Amino acid sequence: MLRTRVITALVLLAVLLPALFWAPAIVFAAIAGLLACAAMWEWARLAGHKPLACLVWAALWLGAAAALLLGSFSASLPSRDLTGALGLSALAWAALLAASLPRAALPRALSAPPVLAALGFVVMFAAWLGLMQARGLGAGFLLSVLLVAWVADVAAYFGGRAFGGAKLAPRISPGKTWAGVWSAAVAVVAYAVACTLWPALSNTLFARIGHRWGLPILLVCSLALLALTVMGDLFESLLKRHAGVKDSSGLLPGHGGVLDRIDALLPLLPIAILLLLA
Repeated sequence: MLRTRVITALVLLAVLLPALFWAPAIVFAAIAGLLACAAMWEWARLAGHKPLACLVWAALWLGAAAALLLGSFSASLPSRDLTGALGLSALAWAALLAASLPRAALPRALSAPPVLAALGFVVMFAAWLGLMQARGLGAGFLLSVLLVAWVADVAAYFGGRAFGGAKLAPRISPGKTWAGVWSAAVAVVAYAVACTLWPALSNTLFARIGHRWGLPILLVCSLALLALTVMGDLFESLLKRHAGVKDSSGLLPGHGGVLDRIDALLPLLPIAILLLLA
């Protein structure tokens, strides 16, 4: 299993790193779009659709993304064109998270496969738009956004293992603990402060927020973005419980599915960009 995980990770890095740093924006958007299309297919499966319907949802998503790229928009979209889409994504996430996480179950109104898949379409598209906008601000800026989720994930893993304690959401994801969340909070806040103090990190997400609004707002935003990564992870775990599966798919051998790897980024990417546009 470990060998399979390593090989899959190396293949992904061989494709994604050149696309991130050297490929034209439209090529990067196309590669990211293909991965998001795969995640849309997985979301439709978890929503309860039959195989053919899942392919239709994925095809619709890919068609919409291709139309955007081949139409009048560039891979670095103007802010005015993004605000509405990202705002709609924020509303979709608010509906999904507020209605499901506190009760550890999907409400009937959202659990219908077409409704759940349509919400997935919105949040997947907005995350892809946020990814393109972040890439348009520079590869370093995009990495700084991704690092919010990665720093939180690593700190939560080691903090949870070191301190254990009360479970965060035992009915959704029994492995997550409050100690892991607090560890992630400390790590993300430290990362945010470092971005504002170190001149070499001036083009990062947290540096931009800190320099624009000051330290108190920066701390609030860093904790809010951390909360989004945690809730995005929890919501995907809830979707898998709803579908009765362990992984979103087997597309990434040793790692599960694409959705398993990007769940924390789905709410983070669009709302992080929305903060910059506010």
